[in-house]
Amino acid sequence: MEPIHYITSAILDLDIIRDIIDNNMKLALSEEARLNITKSRKYLDQKIKESDVPIYGINTGFGALCNVKITSEKLTILQENLVKSHACGTGERVSKPIIRLMLLLKIQSLSYGNSGVALETTERLIDFFNEDILPVVYEQGSLGASGDLAPLAHLALPLIGEGEVYYNNEIISGASILEKKNWKPVKLQSKEGLALLNGTQFMSAHAVHGLIKAYKLSYCADFVSAVSMDAFDCNLSPFDELVHLVRPHRGQIKTAERIRQFLEGSELAQQEKENVQDPYSFRCVPQVHGATKDTLAFVHKTVKTEINSVTDNPNIFVKADKIISGGNFHGQPLALAMDYLAIAMAELANISERRTYQLVSGLRGLPNFLVENPGLNSGFMIPQYTAASIVSQNKQLCMPASVDSIVSSNGQEDHVSMGANAATKLIRVMENVDSVLAIELFNSSQALHFRSPAKSSEKIEHVLSDFRKKVPIVTEDVMMAPLIQQSKIFLEGFIIREDYLN
Repeated sequence: MEPIHYITSAILDLDIIRDIIDNNMKLALSEEARLNITKSRKYLDQKIKESDVPIYGINTGFGALCNVKITSEKLTILQENLVKSHACGTGERVSKPIIRLMLLLKIQSLSYGNSGVALETTERLIDFFNEDILPVVYEQGSLGASGDLAPLAHLALPLIGEGEVYYNNEIISGASILEKKNWKPVKLQSKEGLALLNGTQFMSAHAVHGLIKAYKLSYCADFVSAVSMDAFDCNLSPFDELVHLVRPHRGQIKTAERIRQFLEGSELAQQEKENVQDPYSFRCVPQVHGATKDTLAFVHKTVKTEINSVTDNPNIFVKADKIISGGNFHGQPLALAMDYLAIAMAELANISERRTYQLVSGLRGLPNFLVENPGLNSGFMIPQYTAASIVSQNKQLCMPASVDSIVSSNGQEDHVSMGANAATKLIRVMENVDSVLAIELFNSSQALHFRSPAKSSEKIEHVLSDFRKKVPIVTEDVMMAPLIQQSKIFLEGFIIREDYLN
C-alpha cells in the first residue's frame, strides 16, 4: 500500500515535505480540508447570486482593469482568459522537483478554505501530483508580487487542457494528458483562475527546495572542512567548547561541536603542532559556518510561515461574512529571505575555496599542487582556479534581487518584490556551492594521502575509503573534470546519519 499524506491545517514543515518527496507519498484531502473548500465555494456562489456589487477578480477585470464589471454569464470565460493570457513564461524550464513542490504548496494553500476554489479543481491538482503529471513551467516571468502570475499560469494551464506537461519522461500537450487519462477539462468557476494564479508558490517552492539543500550543504561543508583541517595539520584548540561558550551564537557552537565529533580519535589532530595558529579559513570555521547556520534558522522560520499561509487574493472569510482584497501575494518576506540565504551559502563556498588554496600552496610539508614531480605535473593547480571562478560568479549572483522593483499594470502594481529572481538565482548559488565543496574534498583527500601513515579519525577514514573508490589519488596529470564531477556526485549522495534539518 502506497503511503499517503493527508492535506490538513496541521503545520507543514521541511521534514514532512522531505518525507513526502523522498518516499514518493501520494496526497489526499482530509475531511477537514474538503469541508473548508466546500464551505468557501458554497459561500462564494451564494454571495454572487445575492449581490450585484463588484468584487475584485470575481466579477471584475484584473490588475489595472479592476473597475471593469463582468456579467455573470461570462465568469468562466473570464477565468480561462486569465489563465491563458498570463501564461507568458520564458527562459529555462523549471526542474521537476520544484514543479512537484509548486503543486504541493498550491494544494496546501487552497485547502484552508479562504480561496473559493471548487473541490473538483483541488482534486485535479492532487491527481496531477499523484500521477506525476508535472506542468511545464518557465523560470522567467514573475515579478514576485500579485503572486507568481506567469509561472502559476503555466502550472494551471493543463487543468483546462492547455499548455504542456511532463509525463513518462516526455513532454506532451495539456489536451493529450486529459485524453490519456479520460479526464474532462476543468471548467473554472468565478475566482478560480485568480486563486490558481495568485500566490507565492513559485517562490516558496524554490525556497523549500533551496533550504533543504542548504541544510545538507551546511553539514557537508563542516565535514569537508574537518578533512581539510587534518590534511593541513591544523591545531584543534580553536574548537574547544570553552571558546564558543563565551560567544554563544547557536550556529557557532553547533559547528564547533560537529568538527570535534568528526575529528574525534584522529592521530593527526593529536600530534604536536609546529604552528601556533592556523589561517582563518580553518581556524574560523565555527564562526563562518555557524553564521550561515543561524541564517538558515531565520530563513526556515520565514519559509515555514509562508508555506502554511493563504497567499492569493481576494481572501474569503466565511465566518466573518467578508471577502477582502488585500496583498498577501506580495513576495517581500521570501525575497529578502532568499537573498539572505544566497549570501550566507555563498560564504560557505568562499571560505572553502580559501582552504583549497592553502592546501595546494606547498605549505606544511605538502608538495606544491599536491602532486609528485610538480613542474612536470601541474597537479591540483587548476581545480583551485575553477573554484575561484565559481566563487566569483557567486558574488555576482548575490547582488540582492529584493532591492529592485519596477512599475507594472499601468501603475496599479507599483512596488514588486522581485522574489522570483531571488528564487532562481538562489538555486544557481546552491549548485555552485556544491561544486566548490566537491573540489575541496577532492583536494583534501589528495592532501591527506601525503600524511600517511598517520591517520585521521575513524569516521573520516571510512568516508574517504568510499570516496577514493570513485575519486582515486592522482599520481600524475590526468583529466580533472571527470574526477571533480565524481566528487560532486559523491557529495550529493552523501548519507547523513543524523537529522540535519535543524
